[in-house]
Amino acid sequence: MSSAATRQMFRAAARVAAPARRNLSSAPLAASRSAFRQGANSGRRYYSSEAPKSGSSSLPIWLGAGVVGAGAAYYYLTQGAEAKDFKPEFKDFQAVYNEIAKALQENDDYDDGSYGPVLVRLAWHASGTYDKVTGTGGSNGATMRFDPESSHGANAGLINARNFLEPIKAKFPWISYSDLWILGGVTAIQEMQGPKIPYRPGRLDRDFTSCTPDGRLPDAAQGADHVRNIFYRMGFNDQEIVALAGAHALGRCHTSNSGFDGPWTFSPTVMTNDYFKLLINSKWQWRKWDGPKQYEDKETKSLMMLPADIAFIQDKTFKQTVEKYAADNDVFFKDFSAVIVKLFELGVPFTEANPTYVFKTLEQ
Repeated sequence: MSSAATRQMFRAAARVAAPARRNLSSAPLAASRSAFRQGANSGRRYYSSEAPKSGSSSLPIWLGAGVVGAGAAYYYLTQGAEAKDFKPEFKDFQAVYNEIAKALQENDDYDDGSYGPVLVRLAWHASGTYDKVTGTGGSNGATMRFDPESSHGANAGLINARNFLEPIKAKFPWISYSDLWILGGVTAIQEMQGPKIPYRPGRLDRDFTSCTPDGRLPDAAQGADHVRNIFYRMGFNDQEIVALAGAHALGRCHTSNSGFDGPWTFSPTVMTNDYFKLLINSKWQWRKWDGPKQYEDKETKSLMMLPADIAFIQDKTFKQTVEKYAADNDVFFKDFSAVIVKLFELGVPFTEANPTYVFKTLEQ
């Protein structure tokens, strides 16, 4: 199957899923399955047989309507006033957001038709190295630009996301890589119909001496104990761990990066609670193949779950939160927005002078 045909099929599934992002019923999920079956019946496979260009192995009511310490900045973002009318030190982060969003629309020849999921993964992996005991790691620094961090196994394929953002950096040289990578993730989530994600700039770039050691990001082949060890190190609780896992609604795994293969949901470029609904409601079995151990859905064999995903329904405490999010998309969006902001801000030395922005999407 050609890459173009793959993108067309995923867009069809995304169009079915998109209108039902709030309080989703089983109908959109069934319709998305139908779109995949139609592709299969026409001789298509849901994933491309060509070598993938990248990887996405990871990865509500938002946190207030005001702006911390910068009400005027919030006014200029929401009312559309021009930056030239604002004080000289004002930096137009909405303009950067818009440029990223436009680039996402214009570059639809990637994976399932969007760079969005890999941008979320970049922001996630840049932030998920934080260690609360030592205060090292996190999004402040953008140290994945350097070896050895760029070569860590968990970061395979993220060069595609970093390269995607380079033209944006060239157009807005005043923004740090650290802030740009996180803004890329925020833009991708919102443009893929996810919740509003409040954004606070103020990260500073560091050099290679601040690279974190390998092994700080989750190993998808492990179970609940490993997941807790990784996330407790960052300062998250069980509920927050499950909420963060909801990012697996987006993107797919690639054999060329993680070794695993396939998407978690039928609409991998639309943010929904389908990851949790599928996790609970589908029958999962071990996939028979030459790659690492992973699960496939018994009904269509077109979706996958990793051992770490299945751990969320094998562990009683985790499972309670999975069921809560599967039942209510609004609750998931609210909690996801809160926890992804927490992740993105771990270890960042913000001051009261750092405003919080809530961006308009391109369609607003």
